Amino acid sequence: MTDEWTLKTKAMDIKTVNTDLSKETCPVDNEQSVKLEKTAIKIQSWWRGNMVRRTLLDAALGAWAIQCWWRSVQTKIVEQKRRLALKLYTCQEWAVVKVQAYVRMWQARRRFLQARQAACIIQTHWRWHASQSQGMIHSRYEVKASRLELDIEILVT
Repeated sequence: MTDEWTLKTKAMDIKTVNTDLSKETCPVDNEQSVKLEKTAIKIQSWWRGNMVRRTLLDAALGAWAIQCWWRSVQTKIVEQKRRLALKLYTCQEWAVVKVQAYVRMWQARRRFLQARQAACIIQTHWRWHASQSQGMIHSRYEVKASRLELDIEILVT
């Protein structure tokens, strides 16, 4: 019933109302025809308003769906950029930590070698002094970069 009514109201406009009224055999007074014309205009404007609102609603829903999709795509892109920046930052930090560790290791090794060389020199001087005061063992120590050369002479008196 509503489909029939909508088809009739779609097809009905001012011209068809005027021609239908003029074809009638029964004379209709002018006041009644104006009333029918105004009613037809109201029905047509109501129907067109509904159609426009429905079309606008469909367009708005479509735009909303596209906007939601676009925002999700942008969020994913931003998240990927953030993760890439974090990964790059982490790699740089690890590289800095490794360089610092190697420098500290080199410094500690250098201090150790200096301390070892100083200890060898002190021991050499001490042993030379001790042997001079006792007169029993004569030896000569020589410290080179990473090893110790030792010559010992034992004198028996």
